[in-house]
Amino acid sequence: MSLFNFAVSKTIMHVPKPIVSHFAKGYIAGSTLADAVRVTKDLNRQGMMTTIDILGEFITRIDQAISFKDDGLNILRTIEREKLDANLSIKPTQMGLLIDKDRCFEIIRELVAEAKKINNFVRIDIEDVTTTDDTFAFFRKLREEFPGHVGTAFQSYLRRTPLDVVDLADGYQNYRLCKGIYIESRKHAWKNPQAINRNFMVSLEKLLKQGAYVGIATHDELLVFEAMTLVREMGLKPDQYEFQMLLGVDEEMREIILAGGHRLRVYVPFGEDWLPYSKRRLKENPAIAQHALKQMLGINKH
Repeated sequence: MSLFNFAVSKTIMHVPKPIVSHFAKGYIAGSTLADAVRVTKDLNRQGMMTTIDILGEFITRIDQAISFKDDGLNILRTIEREKLDANLSIKPTQMGLLIDKDRCFEIIRELVAEAKKINNFVRIDIEDVTTTDDTFAFFRKLREEFPGHVGTAFQSYLRRTPLDVVDLADGYQNYRLCKGIYIESRKHAWKNPQAINRNFMVSLEKLLKQGAYVGIATHDELLVFEAMTLVREMGLKPDQYEFQMLLGVDEEMREIILAGGHRLRVYVPFGEDWLPYSKRRLKENPAIAQHALKQMLGINKH
């Protein structure tokens, strides 16, 4: 990593909002659901699926959770009405996990029940390690009642992930596997990039051999190569897995994945609460941060 990229990755959480806003434009669909629908329709026309997410997390009042639940229901119904090839992603802390665990579960259950009603799907995103056990407990309960309509996620930077993969193998399995982006201590998370990648592939192989449907969520070209090699060696059909990428990241890689005959889903976030999400994206992708900041400084004009 260059010195510039290193500096950006270490200081991005303190970058002023207007600079982050400049970066965020390509990575957020917009502020409204109509923006997410527009972006999804365009991606669908290009042969890509999407997962729609309204930004917001770590809320402090239960009325906020109710509002996000209503937004989620509206997203699912809009997907059905507009005939979009899309599903819904939510975060437990967005639905009140840190306020009232039981109420949070009931809110998420209502969303999954609606997804079943219209034959769609809800992804319960994984967040920081303080929420992991509760997230998996919710998934266990919901997959018994709504198999085929709910999934969760694993993060390969967490040391616990290969054990969780095996522990959750006793029921319906639909997961997103990503590296992970929340700031965790070394006690919980691998810090070496090679260790994280190795844990990613160990976990992916375990999942696929267990018969799980996996959203292989990465922009790392080496991991894309390793995953393509693995699914080919296992003789998997394209409908047994999918690749997943973030909106605005490495569009050339998206084309390569599609050209290889693989399914691809793009994460389409929208909403007013874009700042924490965008800062995490900048921290995760310092090279992108470098490009965006150089543009703002006029360095790339010639």
